[in-house]
Amino acid sequence: MKTLYKKVPAPPASPGDFPYTRGIHPGMYRDRLWTMRQYAGFGNARQSNERYRYLIERGTTGLSVAFDLPTQMGYDSDHALAAGEVGRSGVAISCLSDMETLFDGIPLDRVSTSMTINSTAAILLALYSATAARAGVPAAALRGTVQNDILKEYIARGTYIYPPQASLRIVTDLMAWASREAPQWNAISISGYHMREAGSTAAQELAFTLGNAIAYIEAATRAGLDVDDFAPRLSFFFSSDRDFLEEIAKFRAARRMYARLMKERFGAREPRSMKLRFHAQTAGSSLTAQQPRVNVVRTAFQALAAVLGGAQSLHTNSLDEALALPGEEAAALALRTQQVIALESGVAATADPLGGSYCIEGLTAELEEEASAYLARIDDMGGMVAAIERGYVQREIQDSAYALQQQVESGEQTIVGVNAYRADEPASVPILRIDASEERERARELAEFRDKRQREACGAALDQLRTAAAGTDNLLPAIRAAVEAAATLGEISDALRDVFGTYD
Repeated sequence: MKTLYKKVPAPPASPGDFPYTRGIHPGMYRDRLWTMRQYAGFGNARQSNERYRYLIERGTTGLSVAFDLPTQMGYDSDHALAAGEVGRSGVAISCLSDMETLFDGIPLDRVSTSMTINSTAAILLALYSATAARAGVPAAALRGTVQNDILKEYIARGTYIYPPQASLRIVTDLMAWASREAPQWNAISISGYHMREAGSTAAQELAFTLGNAIAYIEAATRAGLDVDDFAPRLSFFFSSDRDFLEEIAKFRAARRMYARLMKERFGAREPRSMKLRFHAQTAGSSLTAQQPRVNVVRTAFQALAAVLGGAQSLHTNSLDEALALPGEEAAALALRTQQVIALESGVAATADPLGGSYCIEGLTAELEEEASAYLARIDDMGGMVAAIERGYVQREIQDSAYALQQQVESGEQTIVGVNAYRADEPASVPILRIDASEERERARELAEFRDKRQREACGAALDQLRTAAAGTDNLLPAIRAAVEAAATLGEISDALRDVFGTYD
């Protein structure tokens, strides 16, 4: 945003009052701090379990699971297409045994768990709930979030499997199941983060995220769900990017727009249905391989923007993430960044401390106006799914990404250490490396897992899943039954591929 003070509206309502511009609770962090999460997962389940214990010991208040690419795409670790990717971008999870190892010794009735997973979200939630049940924890006691936001995969990220309409069915089936069986669980985290990472502007991130939310809510209501039954468990996921003041204003505008949208467009009656709850992550795309320790400063400012914007949950990136998966010390320092903001800076003592600022209020109104114009264009196209199928959203983001890159290359946009204040010395930070032998070990473990199961029961459960997919029944009970019968993630995904096909 180049123009400040373009509009100076009257100060908004108090924190906790509709439309929640200043925060969804009157006291905000005075009453309860945000959940401090650290996105973690690498190699096998045992290694990731050790990292989770390490983070819990250092004060993290919520787990956030990163899955490897094969898990995200519905392939077991021993599949030919998984070669070279097992455990590389997150933890490899292929079966119930893996999930039990991942959370061994972690009290699932007391820990909030976020899982960044989309195409296979229903399978991972089934594995998680089955693991909890074996530990004596009912689904109703589980707290956490599964991302389950498939539309942004078609827009910006690419880890989709099935065609859009089939994917939307899985999303809404998961929402319906969670509303009945796991009422404390957030059945979807509607994500603008990945669109921002792909190059969108703040206004585009805001508009396209809310556009996706509209599509999910419409799909859920078409499926017969009452908006006040599921809306209180919808959650959002935004980037906290470079422009400190703009990001604070973006979060405030998001709350205001969503509250009005839910009340006026969808007829929500319950205040909880109108309150936008969001997780924020500092911008991975802002991290540099050059002079990586400077990333600590970037992350601290981005984390502070998320807090001043009223986040309910926050992940701070580690200084080494432009080079590799986070190492232990880097992850601990990223967590300490949140703790310093929470406990030393004083900003948590006031709800929306920048509310009433000419700059912040003007930027908030400006972003709302620009995002609303995008939403109007999307409505004219027939909604978000139609806009995605026409390539409109993707082109808008690509054009913004290209413009930003031109600004960096011309020097108009300064990146310290990249196009200004460069240094010749190489980066000297420890790098986490994944042993190549991990794939062979994973194949051995999976073969052993399959040998121990009852093949007939597993095959019957997968056939029942295909029947459910071909009909109209909710898919979650059939997926959960397949998990209990020791079907693997890849086998369950293949059963759904048999019915839905794949999307290219």
